[in-house]
Amino acid sequence: MAGNDPLANALSGVDNAEGVGHLTHTVQPASNEIGNVLEVFYDHGYIDGFEFVDDGKAGQFEVELKGAINECGAVKPRYSAGADEFEKWEKRFLPAQDYGTLVVTTSHGIMSHYEARDEGIGGQVIAYVY
Repeated sequence: MAGNDPLANALSGVDNAEGVGHLTHTVQPASNEIGNVLEVFYDHGYIDGFEFVDDGKAGQFEVELKGAINECGAVKPRYSAGADEFEKWEKRFLPAQDYGTLVVTTSHGIMSHYEARDEGIGGQVIAYVY
């Protein structure tokens, strides 16, 4: 796993682990951003949970999978989306409207595009899951 995008590496690892039917996956290194994205995945029922493990370095997340993810990944480059523009990105990254979740970083933190839309705030689309 090369590349210097920890979020992309983390989501690609989760995607691969789901694809082969693993029930857990370790994400390294851990970061607040990755933790926040996992939180959105958890809130929307894509994973059973995750736990931060201090390994004396950057730390890692032990992610509990449940076979609910068809595909997930990081969005690059990061596109800015206004509160009323998420539909365009849904069409681009998700297979159907209201199927799947975009993860958006906003001035109010990282959240799903549903929450951002409800709060009327835009942000950058950083990941997707369905």
